[in-house]
Amino acid sequence: MQDSGGAPPAPSMQVRFWGVRGSIPTPTPGNLGYGGNTPCVEIALSTGECFIFDAGTGIRNLGIDLLKNRRPCENVNIFLTHFHWDHLQGLPFFLPLYAKANTITFHSARPVAQLREILRGQMATPYFPVHFDLLAAEMQFAQITGKGTSFEEGVHISSFALTHPEGANGYKVSIGGKTVVYATDHEHGIDAADERLLEAAKGAEVLIYDAQFTPEEYPTHAGWGHGTWLEAVNVAKRAGVKQLVLFHHDPGHDDEHMDEIVERARTYFPNTCAATEGMMLEAG
Repeated sequence: MQDSGGAPPAPSMQVRFWGVRGSIPTPTPGNLGYGGNTPCVEIALSTGECFIFDAGTGIRNLGIDLLKNRRPCENVNIFLTHFHWDHLQGLPFFLPLYAKANTITFHSARPVAQLREILRGQMATPYFPVHFDLLAAEMQFAQITGKGTSFEEGVHISSFALTHPEGANGYKVSIGGKTVVYATDHEHGIDAADERLLEAAKGAEVLIYDAQFTPEEYPTHAGWGHGTWLEAVNVAKRAGVKQLVLFHHDPGHDDEHMDEIVERARTYFPNTCAATEGMMLEAG
């Protein structure tokens, strides 16, 4: 058969969940079915590159996996949604930071100088024994803009503002017409932010959505910056996504409670699951 001369197919994306719990780690027996580590999601390409979203306690196991399996980690890109502890507390234990051969680039919506100082402050005395400036890896810092950032293999990552105390940003990862949207720490109810999220999620293969509270819990948690499974399924239906993943599980929701949430959500949007540690999804 003759070569058609067309462009090679775009690499496929695999989404892997390393931390799925909100607010605080919960390594208790009743929570281990879904997982107790705080947010960290990896999007890996079939070509070997990976992009990391948030640095909760789940990033520790991701770093171990990268080194143990000798996966490429010389150039690591970490995208931070915001800087509350549950999304940052695993960073000092991310082993690639301690290898001189590695380059770690941190991306956020904050100006570069501010981003650097926030990360330095998290590891300053007396909070951690190793200062950020003493880490062996080369560290770079980048501010993601509305236009987003392009990488090799045709990957484009854009950001959009969400509704959360002190601010947070979601991310849309696109390659070859396929998209994954990571929208954690968002509270519905502000039209402009809700429309931004909806626009980003339109037609996505995977939508990862903050569903920390149930609709019954939400009235006593309004203003806390989190959503519900009911709002998640509404967005999924309106946006026409293929797979909805409920994320940022409440520390008080044990495995039995999470099973009930998934069952309720599936009555509205059948292709719904709740993120569990170690879960992998193919995104085209």
